[in-house]
Amino acid sequence: MRALRIVFPSLCVLLSACAAKQAPPLQRYSLGMGRAEYRNYGGAKALCEAEPRWLSDELSSLNGVLSRFLASTEHAAQPDGLQHAEHLALLQEASQTLGPVLEIHAQNLRALPSCGFHRSGAFPDIARRGTELVKDAKARLDGAAGAVAAAELRQAQRQWEAEAPAREAQAKQTWCSANVTVGSGDLYFARQYPNGRTEWLFCDGLMVEQPPEGEPTLFTPDWISRRDRRRIQPQKYLDAAKAYPSEEIDRRPDSGPGAGTEAATR
Repeated sequence: MRALRIVFPSLCVLLSACAAKQAPPLQRYSLGMGRAEYRNYGGAKALCEAEPRWLSDELSSLNGVLSRFLASTEHAAQPDGLQHAEHLALLQEASQTLGPVLEIHAQNLRALPSCGFHRSGAFPDIARRGTELVKDAKARLDGAAGAVAAAELRQAQRQWEAEAPAREAQAKQTWCSANVTVGSGDLYFARQYPNGRTEWLFCDGLMVEQPPEGEPTLFTPDWISRRDRRRIQPQKYLDAAKAYPSEEIDRRPDSGPGAGTEAATR
């Protein structure tokens, strides 16, 4: 009986010690094609009590996910890139899920130097690479909102370009009469191109054009007869272009004063 009394307390002590060293629960994370298993050790004590081989695998798997994430979102902020759509989609997904995982990985990497095994095996490379990846991944996430805004702007610009003929035609139908007289000087539409060149279009087919940093010039179509040309007063057209409100000039979104997709309609 005395032997049992000795063994039983010893067994309890042993079980308590094992329970105290029980590792935090294993968690799984996936992003795009990347998969990782990791634990939130919560600090150096639990981290340094972990089985080094398992810890190495966990840290390496998250490094792999971050590396794949950075490579697969490289063109997220380049709306004209070939893989932009899929890169942007992955960045948007990451912006919703990656942040907490990134913080846990950074916390574990910061605690690693406290462990006696941190200089052994692959740990030095894992820590160095992981620190770089965490920094780059945080920067990529910080740029997510800007990447989305850039994509939305580029889409608006494409829409502006595609709908430009329709806006011009609608303005002409609205402001020009069926029987236009050459020399009337009725201005119906103005557009500024991304390179800064501005056009003012008149119902009788004439156009005033102003290059960037240049002076406006009146252009007369070749099809206007010599007799009709005598009715044209160039200064009348130049004055009309000059008086046209700048905010009503049709501009590509984000390309100048009053930029937007609304057309000039007078």
